[in-house]
Amino acid sequence: MLDPLSPTPIYVQLADVIAKRIETGELPPNRPIPSESTLQQEYGVARGTVRAAVRLLRERGLVMTVPQRGTYVSDK
Repeated sequence: MLDPLSPTPIYVQLADVIAKRIETGELPPNRPIPSESTLQQEYGVARGTVRAAVRLLRERGLVMTVPQRGTYVSDK
């Protein structure tokens, strides 16, 4: 799913994949997204890449991070 040879940065590709999972309902509103370590293993990327992707999703308004709880899909 992620293309390391693409001119699009890996973290943007990962954010797009997660966004698609949110749009299709695979990740429903008010439910947590997979943990950083789960996303690392699932997509074979570094922790920094996952963090950058989650930050981008937050900027897009698709997720919200609750301190001490985790990152949840935003309720639109």
